[in-house]
Amino acid sequence: FISAMAPGGSGDLNARRLADALRTRIGNSVVVENRAGGGGNIAAVAAARATPDGNTLFFASEQIFTVNPHISPNLPFKLEDFQPLSLISKTPHLLLVNAGAPVTTVAELIAYAKGRAAPLNFGSGGVGTSPHLAGELLKGQAGLNLVHIPYRGASLSLTALMSNEIQLMFDSTLTALGHIRGGRARGLAIANATRLPLIPELPTLAESGFPGFEAGVTHGLLLPAATPAPRVAALSKAINDVLNDPAYRKQMADAGAQVVGGTPESFRVYLIAERKKWAEVIKRQKIVF
Repeated sequence: FISAMAPGGSGDLNARRLADALRTRIGNSVVVENRAGGGGNIAAVAAARATPDGNTLFFASEQIFTVNPHISPNLPFKLEDFQPLSLISKTPHLLLVNAGAPVTTVAELIAYAKGRAAPLNFGSGGVGTSPHLAGELLKGQAGLNLVHIPYRGASLSLTALMSNEIQLMFDSTLTALGHIRGGRARGLAIANATRLPLIPELPTLAESGFPGFEAGVTHGLLLPAATPAPRVAALSKAINDVLNDPAYRKQMADAGAQVVGGTPESFRVYLIAERKKWAEVIKRQKIVF
């Protein structure tokens, strides 16, 4: 696997869980090679140029193909350089507010924001990150006047939320849960189609008045575009066998991720739809990178 993730992060752990499970199933070595940097673009270029024999797979976040093209229109790769293999998992974002905020639901947050003379601040780990774009999606759909404050990393934005420097933010399930349970932040809703077993009391944003509101960190596997069809089919079956294994699914669920799976074509359709969705958000909210 060529991985676009830095070693030790949640994305890297997802890549290594999948590599370990696949290694056991196929009886062959599966090595994870981290090529972090450039928002995933460095790894994408290396993966696109790999020999298309099915031995090199690209473990990538969807943002490389759905957001990066809008940040850098002249990328040295495109989706057509790849053969999507499988949508591996989704880790949805949670909408968080400062623990002392006078709101406990999304409806109360919107009423509170609209009743203030000054706008609320929402934070993220940087312009163009998935938590930033999730905030812009909420801002546009709810008609709110929010000010985005970018930080140099998600941990700094969480610190800012706890000190009330910002009043709300979206964050990955895995890190957000610890802060909610520790009383350091309050969760209002999850940006997912369904509630999560890890925190079943938290409603979805769809239940909170925003149908179809989904945002998070999504990971998938792709191959170089010229990989032979029989090899693609064999790898697709092997990957989906892993994704349907109860032990693997539990391991991922315990980490706050939802296992997806599916066909190469369904993954391609998903990427194209998400690219269009975020292009509309970026244009409507006049986001400048």
